[in-house]
Amino acid sequence: MKVFSFSTADDLTQQLFTQQHLTQVVEIAKLAGDAIMQVYADTDLQVTQKQDDSPVTAADIASHNVIVNALAQQFAGIKIMSEEAADIPWLERKQWQSYWLIDPLDGTKEFIKRNGEFTVNIALVHQGRAIVGVVYAPVLNKCYSAIVGQGAWLEHQGQQQLLNITTQAVREVPVVVGSRSHISPGLEQYLQDVGEHQMQSVGSSLKFCMVAEGIADVYPRLGLTSEWDTAAAQAVVEGAGGKVVRYPELTPLDYNQKENILNPYFIAASPAWFAR
Repeated sequence: MKVFSFSTADDLTQQLFTQQHLTQVVEIAKLAGDAIMQVYADTDLQVTQKQDDSPVTAADIASHNVIVNALAQQFAGIKIMSEEAADIPWLERKQWQSYWLIDPLDGTKEFIKRNGEFTVNIALVHQGRAIVGVVYAPVLNKCYSAIVGQGAWLEHQGQQQLLNITTQAVREVPVVVGSRSHISPGLEQYLQDVGEHQMQSVGSSLKFCMVAEGIADVYPRLGLTSEWDTAAAQAVVEGAGGKVVRYPELTPLDYNQKENILNPYFIAASPAWFAR
């Protein structure tokens, strides 16, 4: 297996990160998905609470170990930050030009509910922007991947399709996608401004992927998320030609620009949504 080494920040751009690199990351995500599914099959699932009261399972840790070890071996010289190992001092982290940002199991609550709506998220962040993303949903057998500026793809049941929403029109009755586990007060006002719409609820970063796939028009997140929740899927949306922007500022959602890792409110949508 080829090992890729990016020794300087200048080496790491959308243009130099190739399909061969992306294939390696996809395989890592699938290996992590296999580790998750071994725990998923266990009828005696043990759940513990982290300091922020969010749940964590053996699947989170198993996926984390698979991804971190594989990335360190196959992409030498790139820093790694994971939800399950996020205690990296800001004085150190703010020096990073490029790093992997991962959520080993996005949608732990959905995993516990066993509804299949959870994902493995692996993003490559360069100079504050998510430039590469892989989102793998092992139960659904769907893998979304992207290199921003080169394209986005969906692999499902052995078939791969290009995702492109640059020319997609907004539906007469827009499809709005939202969280299954987190309902925020600000969303109600936003939906009133949208007017007539169809609301669909789904867990994890699959909400972004529905936008990238063209089956939803907009994903407004007017509640708290962490940077590892969004980076990989943002790259997929942007690789497909969509936008992920802060709300209400409508400026790009960026990464590693401050000490805390909480995102501002944001909207992910097709270009037509912002032009309407």
